[in-house]
Amino acid sequence: MRSLLVLVLTLPLAAQQYSLVLKGGRVIDPRNNIDGIRDVAIANGKIAAVAENIPANAGRKVIDMKGLVVTPGLVDIHVHVFHTTGVKDAWAGDNSVSPDAFSFRTGVTTMADAGSSGWRNFETFRHTVIDRARTRVFAFINITGLGMLTNIPEQAVEDMKPEEVARLAKKHKDVVVGVKSAHFEGPTWTSVERALEAGRQADIPIMVDFGWFVKERPYWQLVTQKLRPGDMSTHFFRGPVPIADKSGKVYDYLKQARAKGVKFDVGHGGGSFVWRNAVPAIAGGFYPDSISTDLHTGSMNGYMFDMPTTMSKMLALGMPLVDVIRASTWNPAQQIKHPEVGHLSVGAVADIAAWRVLEGEFGYGDPEAGRVVGKQRLQCEMTFKDGAILYDWNVRAGKDWKTLPEGYGVRPVESIIPPPSK
Repeated sequence: MRSLLVLVLTLPLAAQQYSLVLKGGRVIDPRNNIDGIRDVAIANGKIAAVAENIPANAGRKVIDMKGLVVTPGLVDIHVHVFHTTGVKDAWAGDNSVSPDAFSFRTGVTTMADAGSSGWRNFETFRHTVIDRARTRVFAFINITGLGMLTNIPEQAVEDMKPEEVARLAKKHKDVVVGVKSAHFEGPTWTSVERALEAGRQADIPIMVDFGWFVKERPYWQLVTQKLRPGDMSTHFFRGPVPIADKSGKVYDYLKQARAKGVKFDVGHGGGSFVWRNAVPAIAGGFYPDSISTDLHTGSMNGYMFDMPTTMSKMLALGMPLVDVIRASTWNPAQQIKHPEVGHLSVGAVADIAAWRVLEGEFGYGDPEAGRVVGKQRLQCEMTFKDGAILYDWNVRAGKDWKTLPEGYGVRPVESIIPPPSK
């Protein structure tokens, strides 16, 4: 078990050009076509070097990563984290979660809220959540004024105002990454078309949760005729999405949409993923462009669980690990137009996740209790954001407490009073 012990070295200050060196992990960085044993050095919260052998005496602290997979911090572009409204039975409120409570423990350093707030309440969301979270949080603004306060506002066509959404998107361009159309039950394309108009005005992509499936607006028409290059169709493996024929052959319209530049996002959620669709898609080589959770209280304790589980499902179906990492880091970073995250290039923010790939027999479910057994499962060991350790499952950055100075953990040391002797 000594292989699990952290290697922490205290070295002469003159040699310590890096604050931290991660030694000997399998680095997978799709942006830079890296998949091999590498060391990663961090300085001033940035990636300072990625190389086969960075001298140990170059870092103030060195952590042994042997046996782990080291990747960029995950970028989950479909979550719901507008959790402060306190409205009963609301997506933005009871169903949203605190971002920091679910990010770092799962290797996620960047999230994008998928339309929990609309143009009427987005600024409240920004002030109460986005600006206060340690997780890097971006947002899609819902085309409806009140967002996902309940399902009712998303049917309010008169409150779908592209000019208001575009105005806010421009004002908050540092955090707004797109427009969301979701849960619309009507027979028209109004919700999608107004989201598209807002996206055009603000020069940002849209994400569409197709909502109710009605014959007047078939899914194939959405992705081949309505969406533009860079726009995203989320809940791709949802039951009603036509993916493959009875023989398992992936439909050509999906390939046509992808060739056009439309992006397909997992958006697992509590009820938007079925093996009946995921299996033939992966088997046919039609991998999702981005892997995301649709994290909320209705999915976190269901069959979705978290990003590592959702990624592990793709592994179980035969999607290669490198492609799974790409769809969880660099691809989504590009889709939301934030290429500063999702990779380990020198000079990039030091957002890093470290993983143990568990071997065994693991059951994975869909919301209809369908089951698939996989041989691997991703377990997050460590998460770094801006170079700081924010999650350390095995305390790899720690030291044997017996080697620490006498009286450690008590301040001031002079206040330690021994108990009276008998």
